[in-house]
Amino acid sequence: MSTVATASSAPLKPQGCTNLKLRQLVRAVGAFYDAEVGKAGLKITQYSLLSYIAKLGPIRAVELAQQMHMSASTLSRNLRPLIDAGWVEQAAGPDARSWLIQATAGGQAKRAEAQRRWRAAQEAVNQRLGAERVIALHALIDESLALLDGAEEAHDEP
Repeated sequence: MSTVATASSAPLKPQGCTNLKLRQLVRAVGAFYDAEVGKAGLKITQYSLLSYIAKLGPIRAVELAQQMHMSASTLSRNLRPLIDAGWVEQAAGPDARSWLIQATAGGQAKRAEAQRRWRAAQEAVNQRLGAERVIALHALIDESLALLDGAEEAHDEP
């Protein structure tokens, strides 16, 4: 890996907390999506979950949590409002200990409505940031996730 140097040949050192910066960006981008998707009666996190369920369902909760990179308890907590609204249902799985999660007809319709709003939010972010910056951001995020996933695997080894 090459090191960027200043005029005095000293390597650059990141300033500030990366976690804080990422959270600030997530909040700012999330506000665009929440404002638009909210017009369909969903938070962006609910839209994402409903979309995964609509695409992958019926699916076991443990598999859905893995697909979404979240814990089972977080999934359970996030599913509750969708179930209460009648957009998602749980049905008995292939064995007594498992449940299958799937979108209802109402959930499919709600997802389609929210998807139109999501597209508007996506276009607003692309317009505001510029397509080149969004493409570069996606690439940087993907690369960073791959590197961090590799670091997690290294920590898991005995």
